[in-house]
Amino acid sequence: MTAPRKTIKRRIHGTMFKLPLMITCNEFEDFVLAYLEEELPAHQCTIFKMHLKVCRECREYLRAYEASMTLTKASLKTEETDLPESVPQDLVAAVLAARNA
Repeated sequence: MTAPRKTIKRRIHGTMFKLPLMITCNEFEDFVLAYLEEELPAHQCTIFKMHLKVCRECREYLRAYEASMTLTKASLKTEETDLPESVPQDLVAAVLAARNA
């Protein structure tokens, strides 16, 4: 009898996060801005991309982060821009704080 597909995916996912040099989701968040600004050294960029391949939540987080950065840049050029409801408010606040740093 074979294990259900979700159980196998969960085992693979759990194993991937135990590989040497694999970063956690919290560590992933620490590198997002450097990744987007192409400031990560090649080996860190490779590790970052490996995490993206195995973590759906971080792929979604990265897409939302990119969207909020795009909207933030656009808002600097225009009077007012409405954010899509899918962009988390804490993410918007973090981007604005990083811009002012």
